[in-house]
Formats: sequence, structure tokens, C-alpha cells
Amino acid sequence: MYTEPTLLRRSQPVVSFGVSPALAQTSSPTKTDTPAKTKTDAKTDAKKKEMVDINSASADELKALPGVGDAYAKKIVDGRPYARKDELAKKKIVPQATYDKIKDQIIAKQK
Repeated sequence: MYTEPTLLRRSQPVVSFGVSPALAQTSSPTKTDTPAKTKTDAKTDAKKKEMVDINSASADELKALPGVGDAYAKKIVDGRPYARKDELAKKKIVPQATYDKIKDQIIAKQK
């Protein structure tokens, strides 16, 4: 005679797929993530090449930066020349949060 646990094990069908569903799902997104990273790297390289010089850029070029509008562009132009780009935040030309957004896109070239 069978005990209760044995009866339960015999009544349930055993299904094996060979590969666990979790493994099958994780391999697919990895393949699609790789091209996306390459595109992101290309975008950051393009942004680095297009650095905006805060000592010579026009107000319109400065307004293209994130968080910089008419007022901040005018303040940047009026406060020239800058020895270093971090002077924008130190001299309170722009708020620290705005400076943090644009610091990777600007440079302060010397003449």
C-alpha cells in the first residue's frame, strides 16, 4: 500500500524543458541591451566633442544648454571672462543644480 506523499507524487505529471524559463528570459534582453549601450556611448562622445566655451559662446548657444534660459545666458555673458568653468557656481551666476547639469558640456577656454 502507498503512503499519502507517494500518491501525491505519482499523480502529478513531471515536465522538464531542459532549460529553466528564468535562464531563457535573461539571455534575450542581454542581446538587445548591447546595441543600446553602443548608441549611448556614441551620443556621449558627440556631446564631448561639442563642448560650449563659456568665454566665447553666444547667448543662443548658451540657451541650448539644459537649465539655461535667457536670464542665465545673459548673466553668463555679463560675467565674462571665466578662468574656470566652476566659477559659474562659485560666483552664483547659475545655481549649483544647473551647473551640475551643464558641467560636462561646457569649458572655459583662455585666449
